[in-house]
Amino acid sequence: MSPFTGSAARTARWEHLRVEVADGVAHVTLARPDKLNALTFGAYADLRDLLAELSRERAVRALVLGGEGRGFCSGGDVDEIIGATLSMDTAQLLDFNRMTGQVVRAVRECPFPVVAAVHGVAAGAGAVLALAADFRVADPTARFAFLFTRVGLSGGDMGAAYLLPRVVGLGHATRLLMLGEPVHAPEAERIGLISALADEGGADTAARELARRLADGPALAHAQTKALLTSELDMPLAASIELDASTQALLMTGEDYAEFHAAFTEKRAPKWRGR
Repeated sequence: MSPFTGSAARTARWEHLRVEVADGVAHVTLARPDKLNALTFGAYADLRDLLAELSRERAVRALVLGGEGRGFCSGGDVDEIIGATLSMDTAQLLDFNRMTGQVVRAVRECPFPVVAAVHGVAAGAGAVLALAADFRVADPTARFAFLFTRVGLSGGDMGAAYLLPRVVGLGHATRLLMLGEPVHAPEAERIGLISALADEGGADTAARELARRLADGPALAHAQTKALLTSELDMPLAASIELDASTQALLMTGEDYAEFHAAFTEKRAPKWRGR
């Protein structure tokens, strides 16, 4: 995403999220604990716009996405979204579904790693938000459920049919998206749906530690690695190799690459600048 901005001012307050940014790490919390952090139209829009703003500002080098209370996110609010969509026309429904997809694209395309800290339920859209993250750190209470077929919709919502087979394989993805059955933390770890299993109650702490480690590293290298992982999912090998070569050539002109050599020569830790 481009760092250049127009006339719009930075958002001073996010109504549907709790946002804290400190020392290069953003902590974004879904904060409707009484509703298991169920998403509303406003929450989707805030997530989309927040990720765009943070991407432009270039001050964030890692982001932790978590949920307040007993779970990560129970998906779209049944009353405020499902009930409302029943009275929408086709154009409005297309606008809504495109917006939810824009959130997933924003997670995948932002130039910093996103770490989902998952405890309790991650269902429906909540499961896809976690899936879209670069890392999923979960505690033993975590359970993922892609519930879209349970409400009479396609399991391929918000890019799930694209992302999930690439994370867990086609066989597991078919089972999870068709049946909508919950996957508890031990199985999620076994099939590769989670990146790391934390101690009970420790997902947020472990996610923050990982984000800190990422933020302290070479930010530009992380951004380009993320971009390549996303871009090369559908490329033939020859195109991927050419894109890798072009990316490495650019990074070899950067300050961080020279800094590594200087630090190695001087027998000290590198001072990464993200440039």
